Amino acid sequence: MSEFHIYNSYTRQKERFESITPGYAGLYVCGPTVSGESHLGHARPYITFDIVQRYLRHLGYKVRYVRNITDAGHFEEEGRDAIDKVGEKAKLEKLEPMEMVHKYTSMFHQGMRMFNCEEPAIEPTATGHIIEQIEMIKTIIAKGYAYEVNGSVYFDVTKYAAEYPYGKLSGRVLEDQLETTRDLDGQDEKRNKADFALWKNAPPEHIMRWVSPWGEGFPGWHIECSAMSSKYLGESFDIHGGGMDLQFPHHESEIAQSTIAHGHAPVRYWMHNNMITINGKKMGKSYNNVIKLSELFSGSHPILEQAYHPMVVRFYILQTHYRSTLDFGNEALQASERALRRLWEAYEVLQKLSHPGNAVALDTALDAQVIAWSNECADFMNDDLNTAKVIANLFELAPVVNGTKGGQVAAGALSADTFALLQRTFSVYLTEILGMQPLQVQQTDKLDKVLALLIEMRKDAKKRKDFATSDLIRNQLAATGVLLKDEKDGTMSYTIE
Repeated sequence: MSEFHIYNSYTRQKERFESITPGYAGLYVCGPTVSGESHLGHARPYITFDIVQRYLRHLGYKVRYVRNITDAGHFEEEGRDAIDKVGEKAKLEKLEPMEMVHKYTSMFHQGMRMFNCEEPAIEPTATGHIIEQIEMIKTIIAKGYAYEVNGSVYFDVTKYAAEYPYGKLSGRVLEDQLETTRDLDGQDEKRNKADFALWKNAPPEHIMRWVSPWGEGFPGWHIECSAMSSKYLGESFDIHGGGMDLQFPHHESEIAQSTIAHGHAPVRYWMHNNMITINGKKMGKSYNNVIKLSELFSGSHPILEQAYHPMVVRFYILQTHYRSTLDFGNEALQASERALRRLWEAYEVLQKLSHPGNAVALDTALDAQVIAWSNECADFMNDDLNTAKVIANLFELAPVVNGTKGGQVAAGALSADTFALLQRTFSVYLTEILGMQPLQVQQTDKLDKVLALLIEMRKDAKKRKDFATSDLIRNQLAATGVLLKDEKDGTMSYTIE
């Protein structure tokens, strides 16, 4: 397969990727709601779409990757008062909302760096684009597909569904939604139960609020992504990504409101990664199996048998196709750690070897097989980013590499061109596209000095009773595997997990 194909969730089939503007690719991915620390569930989508942008660049595209930060407006629509998650969590933590947002955004960024995820080109925030959201809502109202009630604005889903294929992305039928929607307080002001909020009126006690034509309030969850994606990628762009759990209501609502606002569908290709389960169960607070990234890297969660290096987690995720369910367990993680070490050992051996310049003991069958395994990697990536099959081929190639440990004479079992192809395959796929890094990072004097400085900064923050900064330093260090301990004499020590 010489051309790049991806599975389009909207059409439910693999399609040849063809960007709207030749040579350029626009990618939008729904980012985290920063009302808490990032967890294991965040790892899969952001590692998945890191692969997407890496591979598009490998193919020669100039990529604009936009990933938002939801720092307002993500509320449970059917709840009593449509509570803003960010504002409510800020109250619980006794922090200013933006103080809490900064804290958890920083922790999210640190986790992504540890996973070696490349940064997006643009990372807009919901609170930074209130004007754009208000303007889009005004356009939707003017076109007759939204209505205002008591200072809140709702999208008229029933009117939209009469003209457009509402539910096509998620596979939901509007009539079924109307029958199964629960009768909850706050539904009576909607014309139809399936209508969703574009803007919510803020009650007096609500912290996060903005002035709008409909009174003081805050934006709905869905409108932010429509407003920011169109601002930075245009009214039509190439790829919109996220987890399968976002297909409904989030992405379905995005399609509806953007279609009305712009007069056409917003996205050419929809991509969704499948979910991570833990020991066969969906992650959830009721199961006590939501693993925060700091717990994952330190091994501090009760269901974890050990700490897991970020590269082991990344490798484990990529060993399964992104559209398949992935069950996260200790045995599987430990097996991935052993497997990654074998591949990385082969890569390091290849880095040190050079071909003797002639076929000392050419093995023609092996030579042909190495060429086939190496070339298949491109076919697998072009077939909907099948990283699992790429890794399988690297495992086929690893014994060939390990057989060259004798040096240049052993390397002569392959032709010079094939040996160069083998080196290039490991370098391109293991590090450039899959984004793997070595498991061990040597501790240096410079690292000691940096840690000493951070410890001193935390000590000073505690003296000033700036506990938010003190906790931020401790939590971010813990996320990297550096655990601080307060001693009885007032000093602090650390251990590296």
